[in-house]
Amino acid sequence: MKFFVDTADVDAIRELNSLGMVDGVTTNPSLIMKSGRDIKEVTKEICDMIDGPVSAETVALDAEGMVAEGRELAKIAQNITIKVPLTWDGLKACKVLSDEGRMVNVTLCFSANQALLAAKAGATFISPFIGRLDDINLDGMDLIADIRQIYDNYSFKTEILAASIRTVNHMTDAAKIGADVATAPPNVIKAMANHPLTDKGLDGFMKDWAKTGQKIL
Repeated sequence: MKFFVDTADVDAIRELNSLGMVDGVTTNPSLIMKSGRDIKEVTKEICDMIDGPVSAETVALDAEGMVAEGRELAKIAQNITIKVPLTWDGLKACKVLSDEGRMVNVTLCFSANQALLAAKAGATFISPFIGRLDDINLDGMDLIADIRQIYDNYSFKTEILAASIRTVNHMTDAAKIGADVATAPPNVIKAMANHPLTDKGLDGFMKDWAKTGQKIL
């Protein structure tokens, strides 16, 4: 499973990228606002840092506007993925942009039917939002499983990009189901390294080592 980092924080991306943990980056208007920086400037810096896809989101609500904004965002770098919402206009824009050979990430997906439409429209990525479904007492992983089955049934090339990931369990479950990509905040990716038994074992080793009175350096 590929790891995308869901942030516009270049320092956090740089740290994870140095460990080989970054296959791509996703941003959205909320993350750009949080960064406090110009969208083109911060997106260009991210694109220069990594080789993988970097999702930059359009903000128009009509298909014509999305296409125009998408083409403008695509000028930033070769690895830009244009992000459009899963609306009827978003699907129209997806078709136009994907036919032009551009990568398109169709976002805010909450049903298998929506995912099926995005694949038919030529989406490079479909972004089902796991955490937001969990928030309304639905199991977001059920959606990932449904999309995986449908895409496998018909050999769709659209990649499942599990989004709105809140916990390390979301990462595990998405990998078990077979999501192609998971995009998560830096803190969730880093938390995957944590386990209380690792901490307990390390503490025991350190106490025993102190008793030996030895040094390695």
